[in-house]
Amino acid sequence: MAHKGVQLDQEAFSCSICLDLLKDPVTIPCGHSYCMSCIKNHWDEEDMKNIHSCPQCRQTSTARPVLVKNTMLADLVEQLKKTGLEPAAADHCYTGAEDVVCDVCTGRKLKAVKSCLVCLVSYCHEHLQPHYDVPQLKKHKLVDPSEKLQENVCSRHDEVMKMFCRTDHQCICYLCSVDEHKGHDTVSSAAERTERQTELKVSRQKIQQRIKDKQKDVKVLQQEAEAISRCADEAVEKNNKILTELIQLMEERRRDVEKQIRSKEETEVSRVKELESKLEQEITELRRKDAEMDKLSHTHDHNQFLLQYPSVSKLSEDSDSSHVHIRPWSYFKDVTTAVSELRDKLQHSLREGWTNISLRITQQYALLIKAEPQTRAEFLQYSREITLDPNTVNEYLSLSEENKKATCTNRQRKYSPHPNRFMKEQQVLSTESLSGRLYWEVEWSGQNVCVAVTYKNIKTEQNASFGLNDKSWALYLNCSHYSFWHGGLGAPVPGPVSSRIGVYLDHTAGILSFYSVSETMTLIHRVQTTFTEPLYAGVWLDTGDSTRFSELSLCP
Repeated sequence: MAHKGVQLDQEAFSCSICLDLLKDPVTIPCGHSYCMSCIKNHWDEEDMKNIHSCPQCRQTSTARPVLVKNTMLADLVEQLKKTGLEPAAADHCYTGAEDVVCDVCTGRKLKAVKSCLVCLVSYCHEHLQPHYDVPQLKKHKLVDPSEKLQENVCSRHDEVMKMFCRTDHQCICYLCSVDEHKGHDTVSSAAERTERQTELKVSRQKIQQRIKDKQKDVKVLQQEAEAISRCADEAVEKNNKILTELIQLMEERRRDVEKQIRSKEETEVSRVKELESKLEQEITELRRKDAEMDKLSHTHDHNQFLLQYPSVSKLSEDSDSSHVHIRPWSYFKDVTTAVSELRDKLQHSLREGWTNISLRITQQYALLIKAEPQTRAEFLQYSREITLDPNTVNEYLSLSEENKKATCTNRQRKYSPHPNRFMKEQQVLSTESLSGRLYWEVEWSGQNVCVAVTYKNIKTEQNASFGLNDKSWALYLNCSHYSFWHGGLGAPVPGPVSSRIGVYLDHTAGILSFYSVSETMTLIHRVQTTFTEPLYAGVWLDTGDSTRFSELSLCP
């Protein structure tokens, strides 16, 4: 148990950078403690960023804190050392599958804590110590452990590459600068890094601003979606109420008709029963009279027969039974006919009404889809950043400027094999798929270029060139005229020749428009169709001659 307590104390007094007991311990403003040399080196690396952070809690400050040795903590560490339990290399100091190993260790390798860009060696804490103690080694550049140190060595001259050739866009060593790169625009890697770091900072600021703008747009769209849902819920509720009232009215009318039919039934049945009862009484009376006559007819006394005959034989006047007849049930048939006619009229009205409702919904949806923009400022509201896909680029094309620029030369390049790569056609697709409403612009120069939109599976076509199949729509440009191609059919299109072309796509509405962009937006060609799949932007470039290569850049 005592050993466990010492172990906990040992961990409490260890530097989280080198994982060893604190040496010359210092406490920074956030309260965390480190070896003085460790935190100094950490902050040395951050100086160019003008920030100084705590490796544990990431609290930052622009001003570099003044470091003062924590004497109390130093005494505690010394007392811990006197226990005889000097910190051995813990298991977590040995390398794992994803760790960089110390190049100096023999036997079981320890985990590297730093790599030196001058020595091109990775060091564990123990073997790194001379870089903190030896004045000459203190000048070396230490970075986080890296397995790619040998990539900094020139494969031809076996020298550290400390220079950058701006002409060929590659890192070189000093001997390269006086050999195959002689006469090229070369600078030190540090100078190039500084310049590119500045550009990167500007690019990041632009990206962060775009992120903020996009987040604002997303918030607006979310609010619009919520408003649409809210309005739809209100409409459903109101229409349910209206249609429920209509159903209730129909139910009331159904009950009224049933009530009237039953009332008529009661009246008619009562009348029939009354006549039936009267007839039954008459039948009873006639039967009584018939019995008297039968009795009289069997009387043997002639005188008695003659005396009774006048009263017995006298018959009361018979009521006219012509009024007793079966009335046709025309009333009920008439009611059913009238209800059937009402049903037909209601069905017709409902069909017409539903058509009008559907038309209203369609018209309102059409109003929601705004008209095609007119000014460049309106088009730019739908602008979107598009990049070119290196996995599709033809070997006679090269990409640059973060895959936003394509250049065609007569020099073939060697790209890694990929199933999406165009091998015959000098063209390339965008990385991003295109849907919804969006707008982008291209700047072009040279002899012949093409701006297109296409389905992703264009390579399955026998002729995969843009515009020569049903899966792509292409505008071909040269210095004198334009032509539009689709389905293998092409036609010249009018329009002022411009080095900047705008492309507007409304995937839902099936609209594709090409514009000449200058001080004004001039429509070159407009397509109205139905897009059944997501689209991709496409670029085709002609090789041209050796003095004027074709180039095309996707503008932000």
